Amino acid sequence: MALEEIKNAGKMVVGTRQTVKAVENESARKVFIARDAEERVTFPVIRSCQERNIPVRYVDSMEQLGKACNIKVGAAVAAIVEEEAQQRGLADK
Repeated sequence: MALEEIKNAGKMVVGTRQTVKAVENESARKVFIARDAEERVTFPVIRSCQERNIPVRYVDSMEQLGKACNIKVGAAVAAIVEEEAQQRGLADK
């Protein structure tokens, strides 16, 4: 299940801006999108993932994705990132 995968991720980024940054610098290993998020928010992320062949997984709601990421608000997008990128300061949890 996608939610278990992100819950158990060593390093992740949450939010559109951080996720796009991780996708563009190719540190994102997998991206998660909430189905109830606005398309204007998620479309640029999905497009960037397609261009770079980064897998995208969908979860039912922003609320569920936020909880899986251990934040108190909903999240439209999140990504599991390589630990090396985290150490270089390219991604933040």
